[in-house]
Amino acid sequence: MKCIYNLIFWPLFFISQLISLALISWHLMAQVHFAYPLGYQLLDLGQHIAKYAPINHHKKDFEFTSKEEHWRLFGEICESVQNQGRGLADIRYQMNNGENTLLMHDREIIHLQDVANLISQFYLIGTICFIIWLSGLILIYIKRPKPPAIKNVISVFLLGIGISTLIILLIGAKDVFYWLHVQVFPAGHQWFFYYQDSLMTTLMKAPDIFAFISILLIVTLVFFWFVATYCLNKILHPRPLQNTK
Repeated sequence: MKCIYNLIFWPLFFISQLISLALISWHLMAQVHFAYPLGYQLLDLGQHIAKYAPINHHKKDFEFTSKEEHWRLFGEICESVQNQGRGLADIRYQMNNGENTLLMHDREIIHLQDVANLISQFYLIGTICFIIWLSGLILIYIKRPKPPAIKNVISVFLLGIGISTLIILLIGAKDVFYWLHVQVFPAGHQWFFYYQDSLMTTLMKAPDIFAFISILLIVTLVFFWFVATYCLNKILHPRPLQNTK
């Protein structure tokens, strides 16, 4: 039984915990639109938009929109990709003459629909992992199996993050970003857009905004991981009741 716990149960438990907490972190950050207003200030997106919006080949007058309008548009994109892509084709901004026009052209919408499909798959996998993780917690509470040393669990977790970060830095964050896009999106679907061809890309200053979002997600994930690990330790090693006599 000890061998089963060490080789199957605990690895499955902690992998499920990682994916579950990653999903929780993503979902919570999505509710605040990944702190886009903060990223807007840190990455100087207002100046970036002012530079590239006037030379866009497809859309006009975006340089006249306000930062509040940019925040709203990014928020609508977030909500649409979180909702299986519904509403992507209806996102509009107001031109200088007062008329409303679509923010994105067809290729941008197709790409964001691919993103929405990927997010839906992530939610499905994350939900399955959450059920496994919750079932594992119930089993742990009932059976009280001997766990691996918590220090070792934390060390492996931090080592995994450190190695992943090192690999990304050695290869190059942009190269990793592009490679992932090639792997996860359907062949023949455009995912790279020059700033002058896409208000979507201009609005996000891609890929810079994704580095900002990744940092937010990692920090949130690490926080939840330590909270979950601390609570697990408390379940497995409860304090003995003190004798009041």
